[in-house]
Amino acid sequence: MNVADIKAAHTNGQLCSLIGVEGGHSLASSLPVLRTLYSVGVRYLTLTSNCNTPWADSLLVDGPGKRPEHNGLTNFGKSVVKEMNRLGMLVDLAHVAVRTMLAALEVSGAPVIFSHSSARALCNTTRNVPDHVLRLVALKGGLVMINFYSQYLTCRNTATVEDAVAHINHVRGVAGVDSVGIGAGYDGINFTPEGLEDVSTYPTLFAALIRTGQWSIEDLKKLAGLNFLRVMQDVEKVLYHGRFFNSQQMLKYLYDTPNQF
Repeated sequence: MNVADIKAAHTNGQLCSLIGVEGGHSLASSLPVLRTLYSVGVRYLTLTSNCNTPWADSLLVDGPGKRPEHNGLTNFGKSVVKEMNRLGMLVDLAHVAVRTMLAALEVSGAPVIFSHSSARALCNTTRNVPDHVLRLVALKGGLVMINFYSQYLTCRNTATVEDAVAHINHVRGVAGVDSVGIGAGYDGINFTPEGLEDVSTYPTLFAALIRTGQWSIEDLKKLAGLNFLRVMQDVEKVLYHGRFFNSQQMLKYLYDTPNQF
């Protein structure tokens, strides 16, 4: 699936969903496995989940009294990011340590995403993104998609629509309107904001954003999905630059390339 497929589905009134892998453990430290995942439809990989991989530090190392194991990314971890760029797979930095965020942003030739993270300035948890990283994400043309888990919005089990609005507006204020999106995380969270219990409540969120006086209809379209499509399209440009003319050539390369690691 690519951006053209998503746009075609939308035009036809259809729903589509990207396949992602949360946690680089799934690679078993093998680039051929990464290539195989892409060939069967995976379009984004979260480099870690809540614990370290053999090649990337997770948010775990940013906790009190903890120390990094890999100083962000090992050399192999950097190779994973570069191979994801070459494949056209989105690099997802949700769940990773700050040093891993910085290392991936330095290495990646394509924009990165945080698929479900919020603003650390408003809720000081290691799952959220600090402001200095938000600025770098914007410089790289990337995207931070706000998580609606109450613990990441208020650092408590309760939150409101206004708390979600505050995080969205904070990321917009630091990184710009082109670098903020929605990544609620409804499939994996225990406490949702009152009034944002599921996707059917998004009109309530958009109405609240409009009431702040900072959001136009065009801005809301970016937040709702156009920013993500733009990032995905930029990632695809890295894939197609100078190597593949069509998907058949790409798949042949994936299967024919010998294991280098």
